Amino acid sequence: MSRSPEALEASLREVLAERYHDRHPFNVRMHEGLLRRDEIQRWVRNRYYYQTRIPIKDGMILAKSSRAEFRREWVQRIHDHDGEREGEGGLELWLRLGEAVGLEREDVARLAGILPGVRRACDAYVDFVESHDLLESVAASLTELGAGEIMKVRIAAFEKHYPWVGAEGLRYFQSRTQQAPRDAAFGLSWVLDHADSPEAADRCAAALERKCEILRSLLDAVEAAARRPALVPHAQVRFDEAEARTLVVLPERAVALNDSARELLDLCDGERSADALALEIARRHPEAESAYPDAHGFLAHMERAGVLACG
Repeated sequence: MSRSPEALEASLREVLAERYHDRHPFNVRMHEGLLRRDEIQRWVRNRYYYQTRIPIKDGMILAKSSRAEFRREWVQRIHDHDGEREGEGGLELWLRLGEAVGLEREDVARLAGILPGVRRACDAYVDFVESHDLLESVAASLTELGAGEIMKVRIAAFEKHYPWVGAEGLRYFQSRTQQAPRDAAFGLSWVLDHADSPEAADRCAAALERKCEILRSLLDAVEAAARRPALVPHAQVRFDEAEARTLVVLPERAVALNDSARELLDLCDGERSADALALEIARRHPEAESAYPDAHGFLAHMERAGVLACG
C-alpha cells in the first residue's frame, strides 16, 4: 500500500523543519547581524561555486526525463540561473552581490579561493543527481520549499544589519522569493504524483535529507575557515640536527614537518583566520596550484593531531 500524498508531503516538510540550513549557526548569525565583513565576503565567494553547480545538476535532471512536458517546465530553472542572454540570470546577480560586498568580480567568476570543503559539498550534490534516478533527484531539489522564506528573512537582515551591501546586491535574493516557490510547487507536485510505493516515498525523504546535509556541510566549511589557529601551549617546535628535520614536540609524541609545513605553522598566531593563512600561502607560492587547498588540509590535520587549537 502506497503512502498517501498528504503523508509523504508531511514527511518531507518534517525533514526540512529538522534539517534545513536556516537553523545552521552560520545562517543564524548572518540573520542576526553578527557576521563580520570578511565572513560575508567568504560566504558570498564560496556560495557562488554552489550557484554554478545548479544549472549543471538541472541539465542532468533534464536528461533523465523522457517526458517533454516535464522538460519544458524544468528547463526554466536553467534559464533562471544562466539567463536568456549575457548579463542576465541568477549567476549574474550573484556576481553583482560579490561586487556589492567588496569582492573582485573576476575573482569570484573564476572560482578563486573556493574552500575545499565547499567544493566537496557542492560536487557531492552533482554526484548525487548523476548517480540517482529522476524521482530522487527531483526530491533532493525540494529544499526550495524553504528557500522563499529564508530569502525574505535574508533580505530583511541585510537591509537592517548590512546596509553597506546596498540594494543592487540584494537582487538575487529578491528574485528567489518568487522563483523558488514556483519551482518548489512543481517539484513537490511531481514527487507526490510519482512516489507510488512506500519504498519510493522513503527514497524521496532520504534524498531530501541528503541535500540538507550537503547544504549544511557547505556552511560548516565556511564557518570553519573563520577559525583562528595557534600552536597549543605545550607544543615545542625544534630542529632535529641528527635527522635534519623540524619537529613539533608534544608531551606524548613528535610530528615531523617539511619546509612548507613549517612556513605555514609559523604563521599560525591565533589572530589570522585559517582562510587568511591559506590565502597567504597561495600568494607566496603562485607556482603551486594546490597551495590553497593543501594549506587548509594541513591546518585541519594539525588540529586533529593536537598541534593546533582554533579560537
